[in-house]
Amino acid sequence: MKKIKYIILVFAFCGVVSSCSDNFTNIEFSGYTEKPVTLDASAISYDSLPGSIKLKWEQASPAYEYMKISYVNPSDNKLATTVVSKYTDSLVISNTLRKYGAYSFHFQAYNAQNDKGGVTDFNAMSGRAMAIVTVNKTKVALTASQLSTDNQEPTEGPIKNLIDGDVNTFFHTRWSSPQKPLPQYIQIDLNESHKNFVIWYKNRSGSQVAPQAFDLQVSSDGTNWETVGTVNTNLPSGSNAEYTSDVYSAKNDFTHFRFVVTKTFGDVKYFNLSEFAFYDAQIIINDPESK
Repeated sequence: MKKIKYIILVFAFCGVVSSCSDNFTNIEFSGYTEKPVTLDASAISYDSLPGSIKLKWEQASPAYEYMKISYVNPSDNKLATTVVSKYTDSLVISNTLRKYGAYSFHFQAYNAQNDKGGVTDFNAMSGRAMAIVTVNKTKVALTASQLSTDNQEPTEGPIKNLIDGDVNTFFHTRWSSPQKPLPQYIQIDLNESHKNFVIWYKNRSGSQVAPQAFDLQVSSDGTNWETVGTVNTNLPSGSNAEYTSDVYSAKNDFTHFRFVVTKTFGDVKYFNLSEFAFYDAQIIINDPESK
């Protein structure tokens, strides 16, 4: 009886193996199964984009199921490969640099059975990568003795209020008679030299007369002044509104600064502010193309 059971098991196992073998030999592949095309280099083109390369190619016939595009990245000498479908006709290669010269790409098509076509080589140049600019700001500590103006209102709003940290106090140029026409300025005599800077201010809380346009001027001697910036758009007019400038750079180091108001909201001949700050700015440029 035992021998009969063993024979039955052997025949059953053979039946399973035979069935599996038939399944392997009769696999049906879906997709393109003919010999894959070898792309003609003339069908490939590219665009040089900032820090990247856009590869483009014309759809070929006879076709292929998918294609591998590979290149050696000169930044680390590692092979990078991207697989694209037969429906794709472009590919953007990111994080490339102009300084490396021509990138050598290899195009190779495959059919659904993973049979290979020929390799097509194509060279392309990256656009120049953009430099990354970082600005570090440091607030400059000021004292009242460093501040002055050409048009202080004698009855209220002394200029020292600009740096007292109290938003309920304010500085006011002369509104009483006799009034002086614009421009009018706030001057800061700095204790050290600067080249790049940012300003910030806060409008008065209520009864505000805010600047609608101003010039930024610098000087190394307090006598000869250079205008390094003019701002006349997108300035805040509301109560307690704040403004932070872009970074401005002078041609040479300076030790004196003027905030010169040339126009006010309402076109009156005076202005007021609650707080004012001056920041030294350190500009850090990270240019991957120069490394």
